[in-house]
Amino acid sequence: MMKGNHPYHLVDFSPWPLTMAAGLLTLTSGMIKWFHLYNMNLFLLGILIISTTAYQWWRDISREGTFQGLHTNFVVTGLRWGMILFITSEVFFFVSFFWAFFHSSLSPSIEIGNMWPPLGIAPFNPMQIPLLNTAILLASGITITWSHHGMMENNHSQSSQGLLITIILGVYFSILQAYEYIEAPFTIADTVYGSTFFIATGFHGLHVLIGSSFLLVCLMRHLNNHFSNNHHFGFEAAAWYWHFVDIVWLFLYISIYWWGN
Repeated sequence: MMKGNHPYHLVDFSPWPLTMAAGLLTLTSGMIKWFHLYNMNLFLLGILIISTTAYQWWRDISREGTFQGLHTNFVVTGLRWGMILFITSEVFFFVSFFWAFFHSSLSPSIEIGNMWPPLGIAPFNPMQIPLLNTAILLASGITITWSHHGMMENNHSQSSQGLLITIILGVYFSILQAYEYIEAPFTIADTVYGSTFFIATGFHGLHVLIGSSFLLVCLMRHLNNHFSNNHHFGFEAAAWYWHFVDIVWLFLYISIYWWGN
């Protein structure tokens, strides 16, 4: 059991890692069944298990940090370093996609006609939806910073408003990206251009959905007065993650949408 007389982050026994692993196994198995047999039942069951587990796991962590007082300064320092290292690993995750893109675009092979974009590929106009999405994410970076400053100044309403606007902008971005994918004149199977485009932008879109969920949890916690002006690392971690998502999109827009066009 957790003891209160030490500064270290020792967790209680919890069933959630096991149920999350079971949910992820169900989800991946369900995706295979969905793709091959066109049956989504197992996939939806996996989504249900993961959602239920995530809710209860986040509830327990919120209780530890808010009501039980287990997130001491020493523990919060460890959590900060954990988040920094996690975001660093995410940076290198996206570096691999940019590496593949520039490797193929700077020296196009004979298989794609020695040209970039390859012959027959009609790329997106970077001045249309991609530019709008860039403006949306830049605006969301401003609103999340506004929310953070409101929290540090004990301005509950302004912090809530900034956080809510950031979530709305994140959802708006995801809707526009889904529309862009539906209207795309090429697919992930159309040469290395389609592969690198959909893998890089698709994983970024997934990170936007994860970040929006992260911020939504922070908004619910904030409305329940879980954060104070000097104890709100859960919110800070979400803000760091969101700024990371913003920066990755700027690189995606400049390299893949604009330069690679």
